[in-house]
Amino acid sequence: MRWTIKAKPEEEKIKELASALNVEDLVAQLLLQRGISTFEEAKLFFRPQLSDLHDPFLMKDMDIAVARIETAINEGENILVFGDYDVDGTTAVALMSSYLLSFYPNVATYIPDRYAEGYGVSYKGIDFAEDNNFSLIIALDCGVKAVDKVAYAKEKGVDFIICDHHRPGATLPDAIAILDPKRSDCTYPYDELCGCGVGFKLIQALGSRQGETIEDLIPYLDLVATAIGADIVPITGENRVLAYYGLKVINSDPRAGFKAIINQIKKTILTITDVVFVIAPRINAAGRMVHGQHAVNLLTETNQAQAEKFAGEIEKYNSDRRGLDQEITKEALTQIIENEEEEGFTSVVYKETWHKGVIGIVASRLTETYYRPTLVFTKSGDKLAASARSVKGFDVYNALEGCADYIEQFGGHKYAAGLTLLEEQYQNFKHQFEKVVSETIDPNLLIPEIAVDLRIEIKDITPKLMRIINQFEPFGPENMTPVFMAENIQDSGYAKGVGEEGKHLKFAVTQNGYGPIGGIGFSLGDKLPLLTGRKPFSAVFSIDENEWQGNVSLQLKLRDIK
Repeated sequence: MRWTIKAKPEEEKIKELASALNVEDLVAQLLLQRGISTFEEAKLFFRPQLSDLHDPFLMKDMDIAVARIETAINEGENILVFGDYDVDGTTAVALMSSYLLSFYPNVATYIPDRYAEGYGVSYKGIDFAEDNNFSLIIALDCGVKAVDKVAYAKEKGVDFIICDHHRPGATLPDAIAILDPKRSDCTYPYDELCGCGVGFKLIQALGSRQGETIEDLIPYLDLVATAIGADIVPITGENRVLAYYGLKVINSDPRAGFKAIINQIKKTILTITDVVFVIAPRINAAGRMVHGQHAVNLLTETNQAQAEKFAGEIEKYNSDRRGLDQEITKEALTQIIENEEEEGFTSVVYKETWHKGVIGIVASRLTETYYRPTLVFTKSGDKLAASARSVKGFDVYNALEGCADYIEQFGGHKYAAGLTLLEEQYQNFKHQFEKVVSETIDPNLLIPEIAVDLRIEIKDITPKLMRIINQFEPFGPENMTPVFMAENIQDSGYAKGVGEEGKHLKFAVTQNGYGPIGGIGFSLGDKLPLLTGRKPFSAVFSIDENEWQGNVSLQLKLRDIK
């Protein structure tokens, strides 16, 4: 692991902010590293307000989108809410459809089949709209690159409103309105919304025309917070406000579907981490294993007993997904080992029988293991489909653009993308991808990095500090859990491996007479020899609260030791 200590802000600025907020210097330093340098900015950060959300009409085409929906309602048109099969897409469809249905009946939902239709807007979905007399499609979390498909819909008399957050291509689709803060001609103040977030801005705009306030829309924020966490967008600006209030809804008055999942996992208070690792995989499992419509049904159900039934079915899908994921990861790792001489800066693996629904998860697992840009391919109809994952600091989307000659279609983000290609182009693509990555990646990026916020001493780790750090939540990209480094610390003599075959490391450390403070290092059992004999060592960790038999104590959550 590479330990990278973040640059320390100017001492004068640290002192100034610490004085203005009446906090320790190290808290001021953590805030400055997050771009917070004034009392007002700190107030926005620690006390997010719904009034901090931007006017939705600042988004390009918002007025046109609202006018078209109002026309559809006034004229009794059928509206089809269309969205992708992942968490962002299904939560967005649940949000938009349930909002519209609260005052207008002619609304239905459509989630494309991952296997029969693939990602995004589909010809089959447009045909469905035409066959069932839908004259308006609201597409969420997809559509900004669907130029041909929107043109096909227009020929059939079907209008499109697109709510997306992906990077547009060179040409925009000929839709009635395209709401996408990443449009180059859109001056909306915040461009990191997820697809469900863009959908929320649309219902905020629609609601404002009916005299609704932002408080009236709070019940929809559990969906938005879940999408923000699952889609790994920065938890800054509007996303921080939406996630903060969405978590409150999840923990106080969640919709029936979330309540049913929470009842299964038997957890009382959920953090954004729980949303990402507990709720999101279950919602995702529907689209991976069967069909994304099952997730929408769960998220829009208002009868608790029915929601419990849906959640039970989805739990089964998630269990099946876990089994497949482990099996395919094992096969893919074997393939990499067997082709070690071919491997360079990338990992590209393929087996035609691998389940398309889990190749994204497998790509993430392989990236964790080998830490290089990774693609996992499987057969999809008469083509090959792949999920791409990257390492921190490397834009895999740009790398795929450099391989466009061999790709049928692709889309995604800096760190995660999907693509399809013809089977006969697989080897050509594989060689080109390796070439592009090897020529453009900084070799340092192939060594996992731990970004350390600041050095700390054991005496500084206090309940007061923990209380302040807890107020930094919700954590996520651009506001990660603070990571600290302590030097010249010693184990108190009781370090041991715990768990199966001593896989995890349990210890308690002291420093200059302060301590001991306990700690746990998951999957770091092999580091035990570095702690024995009371040898001094350095550690990188976050600070955590450990609850045991009703007692709460601080502990170090270890990331690495040297």
